Amino acid sequence: MPAQTSSTPAPAETATPTAISLQGIVKDFPLRRGTAVRALERLDLQIGHGEFVALLGPSGCGKSTVLRMVAGLEQPSEGEVAVEGRSPADLVRAHRLGVAFQEHALLPWASARDNVALPFRVAGRPVDRTRVDDLLALVGLTGFEDARPRQLSGGMRQRVAIARALALEPDVLLLDEPFGALDAVTRRRMNLELARIWMEQRITTLLVTHDVDEAVLLADRVVVMTGRPGRVRHVQQVDMPHPRGTEVTRDPDFHALVDRLTAMLDDPEPTAEPS
Repeated sequence: MPAQTSSTPAPAETATPTAISLQGIVKDFPLRRGTAVRALERLDLQIGHGEFVALLGPSGCGKSTVLRMVAGLEQPSEGEVAVEGRSPADLVRAHRLGVAFQEHALLPWASARDNVALPFRVAGRPVDRTRVDDLLALVGLTGFEDARPRQLSGGMRQRVAIARALALEPDVLLLDEPFGALDAVTRRRMNLELARIWMEQRITTLLVTHDVDEAVLLADRVVVMTGRPGRVRHVQQVDMPHPRGTEVTRDPDFHALVDRLTAMLDDPEPTAEPS
């Protein structure tokens, strides 16, 4: 099948051809007695506007560190990170980044509606109640607007977290193992929900995951990292048209690609070249 690219054009005011750019990234974490561990080594990665990219790699390879840098939560020791041609800190101050982590971090005393409305209040903006209710409908939570997190299942809480990340119509959505704590059946359902949401929103998305099936189902490109210190080992275009539903997971090509990427993760030697 031909490669699929997003048909959504970059915003007219955007001068940079890429939404996310990491160039020559090195990250050292200091230890005691003046020593340090190198988490990332000369990592380069560019993500286009409206593209969905999944980041795979062995545990401890620096996947989440990459995402935290894009989110402005970590600074590189060397190299440059740019989002929409600006520093991540600029996008954070403008509330143009949406982030959802494995831990949903919902306010336990607040309703689903109030949790999704939180970014408006943090940004000092009037709450757009229509936007909030539309997002709850988008993630399939119509009828649960007034429910507290303890009244929701794990999958429903993650839906609230994703709706909250989308509240201010961010330029970039960052997802760090958002379904990692869910059971296999719920995770599969949430993958399909996320695929549907992305098709409707077409926001530039970076997903960190350990799940190869999840990466292939959702992403336009899958980036495989080496073990620590992490760097890009292989970039795989996923040539399957969107939208992708459960029928895709029964396709022999899907399983062949999953097997190929899984073999890379199982192989300690970075022999594959970017495609």
